[in-house]
Amino acid sequence: MAYSADAPILIRKVKKVMAAGHHGGAWKVAYADFVTAMMAFFLLMWLINTTSPQQKRGIADYFAPASVSESTSGSGGILGGTALGEQGAKSNGSQPVIQSLAPPSPPDAKDGKSSKAGGVSDAKGAEAEAAAKREAEDFQSAAQSLRQAMQDLPELAELSKQVLVDQTPEGLRIQLIDQEGRSMFESGSAKPNERARLLLRAVAKVVGQLHNRITVAGHTSVTVTGQKGGDDWALSSARANASRNVLQEAGIDADRVYQVSGKANSDPLFPDDPTLPGNRRIAIVLLKEAPVLPPGNP
Repeated sequence: MAYSADAPILIRKVKKVMAAGHHGGAWKVAYADFVTAMMAFFLLMWLINTTSPQQKRGIADYFAPASVSESTSGSGGILGGTALGEQGAKSNGSQPVIQSLAPPSPPDAKDGKSSKAGGVSDAKGAEAEAAAKREAEDFQSAAQSLRQAMQDLPELAELSKQVLVDQTPEGLRIQLIDQEGRSMFESGSAKPNERARLLLRAVAKVVGQLHNRITVAGHTSVTVTGQKGGDDWALSSARANASRNVLQEAGIDADRVYQVSGKANSDPLFPDDPTLPGNRRIAIVLLKEAPVLPPGNP
């Protein structure tokens, strides 16, 4: 056939169709992550529904420790970096209350009284040591309860820095201190304000769980001019007594109050600067119980 120049040129395009192939497995990884996340979510919801309120509070306490300052030292511990016993940091936390309960028998004793007295002394000593240990544990529990109370109530959380808890030779001391702009009493007044009443009621709730006697002491600060007011003794005493009234109104038995005193500015919390507001405070001490003495001893 002859080729004609006017004949149209036809271009044939062949479209190659591929069969459905493999698209990869990335979607499987994403789907597996989604299923795992949903399983974890439903497991969390199930655990929330099955745990008790006490268990929930314990978990919350673990992740949100209280901010109550326990002492003025850098140690931050309830014992202020010291041990109750004379044995040092390796002691079991109990303080030996009575070293020798019975006088030594004369060397010429022949009727066996010496061994009997020694047995009584050992038994009394062990009993006193156990009582001291229980008391130390009670004090620690009281301090923890106070920290918990400060954490649970929103109105107390902002006042936590005004509470100092530490251990003294007399017992467990709880101090409610003034801060700049956060006084517990009006200037020159012995009437506690609502902030002080709130703190005192929280302390009374914790102190009421124990049977120890308590003392209440009021402290004032030196004026900015350095002059010591002549009425500071009367003012600190009146503030301590007003605090005692609030504690008793909150449920503390009057028979547990051993002493109410005013110390004016004679015992500043910050001796380097007796004019600081923190020197104005109310100190509440849970006294250690008197040691048990053997019969016949005064």
